[in-house]
Amino acid sequence: MARPKLEPILVAAALLSIGVSKGGTFSEWQFRQQLEISSTGLTKFSLPLDTIDSARPDLADLRLTDASGNEIPYLIELPQPTGKELRIAKSFKVELDPSSTIIHLETGMTQPLGSLQLITPSASFIKAVSVAGSADGKTWQAIASGQPIFRQPNGASQLRLELPPGPWAFLRLTVDDRGSPPVPFTGAEVQAALAEPVPIEPVAIQISDRVENPGETRLTLNFAAAHLRLASLEIESPDPFFRRQVAVVVRQVEENTIKEKSMANGSIFRVAVAGQPVSARLSVPLDLQTPSRELSLIIQNGDSPPLPVTRVRGQRRPVYLLFFASAPGRYDLLTGNPLSTPPRYDLASQGIDFKTAPLSAIHPSSIAPNSTYRTPEPLPRVTDKGAILDASEWRFRKSVKIPSPGAQQLELDLEVLARAQPGFADLRLGHDGKQIPFIIERTSRLRSIKPQSARADDSNQHRLSRWMLKAPQAGLPFAKVICTSQTALFRREVSLYEEPMDSRGAKYRRPLGSATWVQAPEHANQTFVLSFLETPRTDTFFLEANNEDNPSIELSGFELSWLAVRLFFKTSASDNVFLFYGNPEVAAPRYDLSLVANQLLTADKVTASLGPEERLKNPSWADRQKPGQGGWLLWGVLVIVVVALLAVIARMIPKQTSKLE
Repeated sequence: MARPKLEPILVAAALLSIGVSKGGTFSEWQFRQQLEISSTGLTKFSLPLDTIDSARPDLADLRLTDASGNEIPYLIELPQPTGKELRIAKSFKVELDPSSTIIHLETGMTQPLGSLQLITPSASFIKAVSVAGSADGKTWQAIASGQPIFRQPNGASQLRLELPPGPWAFLRLTVDDRGSPPVPFTGAEVQAALAEPVPIEPVAIQISDRVENPGETRLTLNFAAAHLRLASLEIESPDPFFRRQVAVVVRQVEENTIKEKSMANGSIFRVAVAGQPVSARLSVPLDLQTPSRELSLIIQNGDSPPLPVTRVRGQRRPVYLLFFASAPGRYDLLTGNPLSTPPRYDLASQGIDFKTAPLSAIHPSSIAPNSTYRTPEPLPRVTDKGAILDASEWRFRKSVKIPSPGAQQLELDLEVLARAQPGFADLRLGHDGKQIPFIIERTSRLRSIKPQSARADDSNQHRLSRWMLKAPQAGLPFAKVICTSQTALFRREVSLYEEPMDSRGAKYRRPLGSATWVQAPEHANQTFVLSFLETPRTDTFFLEANNEDNPSIELSGFELSWLAVRLFFKTSASDNVFLFYGNPEVAAPRYDLSLVANQLLTADKVTASLGPEERLKNPSWADRQKPGQGGWLLWGVLVIVVVALLAVIARMIPKQTSKLE
């Protein structure tokens, strides 16, 4: 009976034997929070959002001190869902009757069953499923009824059936086929239930931006803090019925380039299968840490109207801090040191069972500046000085207008996109003869212009309708052409092409993309989007529709869109910063900036802009040819060669002289 009373003393002795750091000023730490501890012993509490936001993603700069400034050892606990066993069902058998498909399967599971997922090659269907379970294959119990399963062409699918945990060695699924033809099912995967629930906490989310791209809705979600361990996102929509595929996208740095990476995919729906009540799943399960305070949620609408979203809710997994309080009183949490090394506390080797510590209702104070903090240079690991820049081989430059020194973001305009190398290897930022390191972000955000457009039918091809689109200049990396039609009913094969000139000066047809456009009562789609499969070489494109024996359709509202490209960099200069481009021979730069790119991405940035274009170097004869305009230089050389050959031949022919009698 005495042992429980001695355990706290033994724990204290173990922790004190590790030692603490004495009297550090922690002047390199930017933020401080206070917490009051009322009793001694093992203490466990959830780190608040502002602590997680101000600390590094791995919490390597987190420090805990007592009232005397002594560093206190601690442990971090990250609750995670226990791994669920996933396996193919031991046996799978399908029977058909006049109104349903009946699936018998043996799970092969010894743990309580939590869910199963059906496997089918069918691409478009919606069904209702009822499930019965049995422990011996003889006595059956209904465990689910009217659950929807579906798959649709835009990628949205729901083939997983969540079941109440139970020892179901056998399952019988009845798929209702009364409203549509049977669907072939080829197998099933079964999954064990969670051993124990994982704690989650709500997190506030604000929709800061909404962009409607063709066929998709893009929501920018802002959180109260960065580095959150997200467990799920839940979408609220007033639409009574819908099915959508969604993706959660974050920005990551790869080789000096910022790219968007899909971190999670799922389907949300609100459906009603005939004879069944409305069923919905509006939550997307996640297991990711947000690198910044924002991420993107992309909703694939396909040919359906944009899904109205009124709110997005979030759930996060908490982060617990555990330590031994040797005395009641004030303790401090310190964060905000990007250069600190991770602490090394030898707590695990002491044999202390920290899992027994109860969760305390401790709420640290709001985050505040550390009074002893010495302000360092902003983004100390990010330099704005690179190698010497010899711009003699660059043809163009633009001044970069810097509102204020510090971290910058700069979006490339159409002139730069057209004249730079396709992979932007020739981009250089310069100031006073030195390069300014940068990273490139190829975004998925569309920018659009309205081109000049006119009807351009060919009188010799009566079945074709053709429109001419003229861009501001040649060589622009367009991604999509968009137009609308008020014609109510049609199906057309639509192609996009240009007519550059070959080396002999003859025009030829160069395909840029094609698609089928269907406008029908059950498949209305007044907006047509066609993707560029190739980067155009000229500034004039032709959109052609094959009418066959039908009347011509009317098109309007033409737009040409491209994907925005941005540069991120840091500079202490406010003027004489230039962007150089137009050097087809140079290779891409390699900057050490990529090693600390996340700091640059998460830093507060100002928006820089580009000035007018300046020509630095006249193009060579070969470069003066406009893209797609043929080889006039070659023709000129050929003319000179022909003239020279004629002169040589003329010299070789003997002159005829008349004989005088």
